[in-house]
Formats: sequence, structure tokens, C-alpha cells
Amino acid sequence: QAALLDREPRILLSQGGWSWAPLSHLKMWCLDDFQIGRPLGKGRFGAVYLAREQKSHFILALKVLFKSALEKAQLEHQLRREIEILSHLRHPNILRFYNYFHDRTRVFLMLEYAPRGELYKELQRCKCFDETRTATYMEEISDALIYCHAQRVIHRDIKPENLLLGLRGELKLADFGWSVHAPSLRRTTLCGTTDYLAPEMIDGRPHDENVDVWCVGVLCYECLVGSAPFDAPTRLETFRRIKEVRLVFPVWVPDGAKDLISKILNHTPSLRLPLKEIMEHPWVKCKSRRILPPVHKDVNACGVHNAADSAAM
Repeated sequence: QAALLDREPRILLSQGGWSWAPLSHLKMWCLDDFQIGRPLGKGRFGAVYLAREQKSHFILALKVLFKSALEKAQLEHQLRREIEILSHLRHPNILRFYNYFHDRTRVFLMLEYAPRGELYKELQRCKCFDETRTATYMEEISDALIYCHAQRVIHRDIKPENLLLGLRGELKLADFGWSVHAPSLRRTTLCGTTDYLAPEMIDGRPHDENVDVWCVGVLCYECLVGSAPFDAPTRLETFRRIKEVRLVFPVWVPDGAKDLISKILNHTPSLRLPLKEIMEHPWVKCKSRRILPPVHKDVNACGVHNAADSAAM
């Protein structure tokens, strides 16, 4: 059986544009290797489709990006960074990247299929989540970020749109386009989504992995309340509320969750509750119902049966 992982990802871009590194001893992937199913989502630069690898019938998500759109937005190197980072990450709460290929006009990313879709859409459907579901997400996202930070990777754009849900409803951190593998773990670039930006990013100060910790606090609030804590009619007012950490809780938010969120959303990065302590927080420990997926010894992606049923095509 063909293996999704037996053809190592190679650097996609050269200084002269789109090109492949020499692959004389490796077979390249191409679109003919897949049956393309229904669309899973569309975006500014392309779309994501459900796909099945022809030989093994392995189900995955195929993200199709148009080179012209990426070049126009000057995002070629951001894509390369995402590929480089994702190819080295292995965690049950991080969306798996298998490989990539490209043709004259498009780039194709071979990604794990998350059957339950975006957390954002689920939050829109439910309006808000209960304590158990929110606490479970807090444990999962914190564990994923502990792993990322140990690899010296800062995500920098955590938000419901960039979180997917696996077959068992487990969280899958995705879209590492804004992330960076930073040996010093300090950056100054302003990126990410307005509601989730940390104060130091708004001020243009150097920032580290604690910007991700801040996002966990914002996410916890939004899951419980249904809106971001510093949401305002204008971008400028949102920035002002973030910098002042103007945190107001609705009366129904439980005391344990208030305590957790207040300890995370500290203006001073070094004083934010560490990710490990978020996982160990009494409210999270009491309410979380996290179930760890089974561990497969065989890392051959096509040799492991999909949890997703082929009927989903």
C-alpha cells in the first residue's frame, strides 16, 4: 500500500518562484492519486475537499491553494513556513499534515480529515458551550500548545476558526500560517485576529509564547459566553479594551471559570497562568472529560484504518 508519509515534504519555494527540490529517488504525489469528494470549506485563497487516496482508500482533507492568489497577497513564504512547521508536529490535538504537491497553478496540502468541522461553526450553532465541553477544550488546547512550545513553535493565531473537531469531538489545532519556529521565542510582527491579540502585540512590543496563553483565556471566555471578552464595535475600541484588560463576566459564568480566565488574561505576559497550570486548574480538573485517542504504533498513515467512514465522500 502507498504511504502518505513515505515521500518526505520538501521546500516548496525557491528564490525564483515555485519549484521542487530534486526528487529523483522519490515518487511525487499528483491529483490523479486521489478521488475528490465534497467541499469541506472555501476561503480567500482556495478550498478544502474531502479526498480518498486511490490505492489505500485513506480518507483525508485536500487543501487546494491558488498560486496566483498567494503571490498577489505575498503569502508564498507564509505557506512555506506553515509546511515546514506542520511537517514536524505530531500530537493528538494538532491537525496532522501528511504531505503536499503542486501543479502549474495550485498547491495541494494533504491534511488529516476532521469529521466534525470547525469549532467556530459549532459555536455559532450552539451559541455557547457548557462547562464540561469548555473545560475539555481548555485541557486539549493547553496540551497541544505545551507540545508546540517545547518544539519552539508559537502559533500566534488561535481562534475558533482555526480549531477543528475530530471524530470523538476532540480539538484539533490547525492553520499554522501565522506561526513561527523561533529559536529565541521572541517576535515583534503584528499578526493574528483582532479579538485574540495580546496587549504586547497591539503595542508592537516583542512577544513570546505567552501570546498563545493569552489566546487560551480569550477562547475559554468565548466558549462559555458566546462572544469574545473585549469585543467592541470598532477595531480601535477593541484594542483599547484589550490593553486595559477590561474584563466583564456575565452573571452565569461559574466562579471556577472566572478564576481561570482572570489568571490567564493578565496584561503582564510572564504573570499569565502557565499552560501546565491551566490543565491542573481545579475547575478544568473537575469539569474536563478529555478522552485520549488510541496510540497507533504504525506511523504509516495509509496502514492505519481511518476513523472517518468512506461513506462521508
